[in-house]
Amino acid sequence: MITFISFAPFQPTPGLAIWSLVIFLLFWWLMAKYAFKPIAEALRVREEGIQDSLDEAKKAREEMANLKAENEKILVQAREERAAILREAKEAKTQIVNEAKDSAKVEANKILNSAKAEIENQKKQALADIKNQVGTMALDIAEKVIRKDLKSDSNQQSFVQSLVDDIKMN
Repeated sequence: MITFISFAPFQPTPGLAIWSLVIFLLFWWLMAKYAFKPIAEALRVREEGIQDSLDEAKKAREEMANLKAENEKILVQAREERAAILREAKEAKTQIVNEAKDSAKVEANKILNSAKAEIENQKKQALADIKNQVGTMALDIAEKVIRKDLKSDSNQQSFVQSLVDDIKMN
């Protein structure tokens, strides 16, 4: 006779349950030793990398904020320096213009005084020349009067008058 062993797929037998538990524990131990540790290590490394990246990004944001603040300070300082330079340039321009005006006034006064002195010298020289010419003419007239033998006063006066008229024409 043939005996059938009854096999119920949904009803585990105690031997199958023990072997299944042993195999499951062996599998779990192998997975823990060879798979979970490397996976956990990889996850830990990945987590550290992400945390490091976040920390570096935070540092970069802080540095950018510091650089922005520093740039603003530098811009303000540059504007102040530019204003100071412009102010100094304006003052220097005013000073140079004033010095040039003063120098021009001094030079004009020197030229004016020199011209006045030259005019005065030429005036004195002209007066001296006129005096010399008048003196020479007086001597010439006196010489001519003396040389001429005049007998009357009327003759002398007419002669002097003719010489004066002659001098006026020259």
